[in-house]
Amino acid sequence: VQLQASGGGLVQVGGSLRLSCAASGSIASINNMGWYRQAPGKQRELVARIDYGGSTNYAGSVKGRFTISRDNAKNTVYLQMNSLIPEDTAVYYCNADVRQWPSRILNIYWGQGTQVTVSS
Repeated sequence: VQLQASGGGLVQVGGSLRLSCAASGSIASINNMGWYRQAPGKQRELVARIDYGGSTNYAGSVKGRFTISRDNAKNTVYLQMNSLIPEDTAVYYCNADVRQWPSRILNIYWGQGTQVTVSS
């Protein structure tokens, strides 16, 4: 199983970016999918998470600005980021709780990370 993230880049304050993360491989099902971020010198933190049914939760610092969504048919999770501020600058990582096929073993997988830089 692999997670491939894309969509990062350089944007000015107030701008928007949309991140995507597609899971591929021998997948029976995917439970939670999420986005985390890690800024230089800081610990990795949860940004947003979504379960299979579409229930979401967000870090307080992004609530109202970021929206997480998923396409279960495509095994893909998205993060729409609006009203970006310099404090959002970080490497963003996706992750997913994947039940593998045919073993049904549940593992957590991480994407490779994509850089988001917000310039003032």
